[in-house]
Amino acid sequence: MSQHIQFLGKSRFINGMQRKNIRQMLDTIAEDHGYIIKNICYVFMSDDELLEINQMHLQHDDYTDIITFDLSDTEASIDGEIYISVDRIQENAQNFNCSVGDELIRVISHGVLHLMGYKDKSEIDSQKMKDAENNSIEIYHGISQ
Repeated sequence: MSQHIQFLGKSRFINGMQRKNIRQMLDTIAEDHGYIIKNICYVFMSDDELLEINQMHLQHDDYTDIITFDLSDTEASIDGEIYISVDRIQENAQNFNCSVGDELIRVISHGVLHLMGYKDKSEIDSQKMKDAENNSIEIYHGISQ
């Protein structure tokens, strides 16, 4: 199992067992797609902190739940930084009528799926991403039992 998955910032709401299960889920997703996780750093922050990154690096002036930076130097490895808004996770969970835990897993997997080449700008790509996110949640729940 990969030990190169870090959770930084406002990640206090993820306990030790969840971290272990999330790491295992991410390793499973990567292996299922033919990838190896070299390094992923998840940084949890507020809406306003993520908005600053969005404005500075992407020239977007809106709130988002996740920003992913691909640092990979080979096609088969995953190396990246993923910034996540804990405020968006909580609000999205209410808006989508799901648990905060499932929304957390959805967003965490969304980032790694981007690092594996998934896109979400077109309707077709967005549906593929959503299907992969739902599969990730199922993998996580299977591991957590």
